[in-house]
Amino acid sequence: ESGTAAEFARCYEPSWGFAKSRTRPAPGNHEYNTDDAAGYFGYFGRRAGARGRGWYAYRLGSWQVLVLNSNCEHVGGCQRGSPQERWLRRTLASSRALCTLAYWHHPRFSSGDKHGGFAGVADFWRTLYAFGADVVLAGHDHVYERFALQAPSGSPAPGRGLRQFTVGTGGAGLYGFGDVRPNSRSRLTRHGVLALTLGAGRY
Repeated sequence: ESGTAAEFARCYEPSWGFAKSRTRPAPGNHEYNTDDAAGYFGYFGRRAGARGRGWYAYRLGSWQVLVLNSNCEHVGGCQRGSPQERWLRRTLASSRALCTLAYWHHPRFSSGDKHGGFAGVADFWRTLYAFGADVVLAGHDHVYERFALQAPSGSPAPGRGLRQFTVGTGGAGLYGFGDVRPNSRSRLTRHGVLALTLGAGRY
């Protein structure tokens, strides 16, 4: 709930700690209930990216995977020209990967009745779209929702857009849905995780 070192030791370690060596985390808003997300960065160490930033990239087969920090007010912003967005642009420009997947905490689009979409990551979407990225994963709203391919505006973009999955069903109390957003294709309110198999040019 507060991202403290004690909570990671008492709650996270006994449940998901077995997978820590292969975990590539992204910080959520609760991590920043502890100053500078110190519990999070202390627990995951170098796997969480540079302390005070929390964004990084890695390759997984033929995929470029980008981990971003959507807690914008804590990391110098998420808008175009911010340190994080400039890093994102440079990383995409130098990538030779066949496909690109990005993930962060706050969903750009959501039909959830608690939080809804978060406009603060709109420039992430614009940059990813401009470079032809494929998939975005998010959490925050405690629901599962899958969207059709979309442009940064939320309009349909078949054959070129980003597909967003919101997966906030990992264990906390579930939310419901309000007005269903355009292009929402699948919605669930039950606990679970999302497993994606990433192949050469497909998922």
